[in-house]
Amino acid sequence: MTNSTTFTVEQENQDLEIWSNLRSAIAKSSGFKRWQKEQGISEQSDLDFVVRRYLKETLETLAY
Repeated sequence: MTNSTTFTVEQENQDLEIWSNLRSAIAKSSGFKRWQKEQGISEQSDLDFVVRRYLKETLETLAY
């Protein structure tokens, strides 16, 4: 049981690190900055929420 728990915690930590790096890269991109400006979203807004919204809208657009 310990091995699966350890793996789960390690995997979760890796996932959080990957998300953090991805979120940072997206937030620095010109496309994100342009979208953020068009949406009138403050740079002080919750970055996690804003990046998730950006990804959702971008993927919805690409799906059409």
